[in-house]
Amino acid sequence: MLGRFGNLSLLVCQNAQPQQQRGMATLKAISIRLKSVKNIQKITQSMKMVSAAKYSRAERDLKQARPLGMGAKEFYEKAEIAAAPAPEQPQNLLIAITSDRGLCGAVHTNVARTIRNTLDQPGSENTKVVCVGDKARNILQRKYGKHFILAVNEIGRLPPTFIDAARLANAILGSGYEYNSGKIIYNRFKSVVSYATSDMPVFSLNAIQAAPKLSLYDSLDNEVLQSYLEFSLASLIFYAMKESACSEQSSRMTAMDNASKNAGEMIDKLTLTFNRTRQAVITRELIEIISGASAL
Repeated sequence: MLGRFGNLSLLVCQNAQPQQQRGMATLKAISIRLKSVKNIQKITQSMKMVSAAKYSRAERDLKQARPLGMGAKEFYEKAEIAAAPAPEQPQNLLIAITSDRGLCGAVHTNVARTIRNTLDQPGSENTKVVCVGDKARNILQRKYGKHFILAVNEIGRLPPTFIDAARLANAILGSGYEYNSGKIIYNRFKSVVSYATSDMPVFSLNAIQAAPKLSLYDSLDNEVLQSYLEFSLASLIFYAMKESACSEQSSRMTAMDNASKNAGEMIDKLTLTFNRTRQAVITRELIEIISGASAL
């Protein structure tokens, strides 16, 4: 009889040891996860502060860049410039303004979605795309890579300059693709927490020459019009890049703020779970000690 009780006591001790190990393993896993979430919260808070500083600068730069873009748009509107007629095969151009950096909400996805919807429509075989930034290229390249004529990266690390826009405009005009009409797809900044995906038209030299109200301006020869076409395209691209940069920084600041708040809520939940689990382990160990002392 004593031998049976001895075996039973040994069996109880063997069963109690894995439970204690499982409790310790759970505490260790919760502790590791809690530490990881705290580190993530520190990163998101730092990114929020950096984005806030970059947003302030981007907003100041945007105010200075707006007259260039608005001037080119006013000229197109006052002269009533329309797309050059192309009855057989119209050739369109889409310029996607994004950047190389993420963690900023749906800023880049909205631009890529707009271009994807355009390319999915019938008759878009002759539509070509210029991707500014790796984000739009990565989203569109797999399915619409045949539409690409130019892709530019190293965008977003530094604030965009007019020299960058001028080089991009020269690359587009020197690509050999003669488009009848085109659009610049970008994110227009509205407020700190709001932006809208918009587009601006771009026109070819033939479309500008065929404008009905071009005669309201002084007599312009083809060389002057070609020079203004290059300058206006660079101005519109520069303005769109500034709008997109400001929208990106504001969206990243908002996204990092939300991520920090979510990390704080997760830290509170994990801390509560950790304390409850630790209390359960301590209670179980006390019960085992008291039971062992009572058996003696």
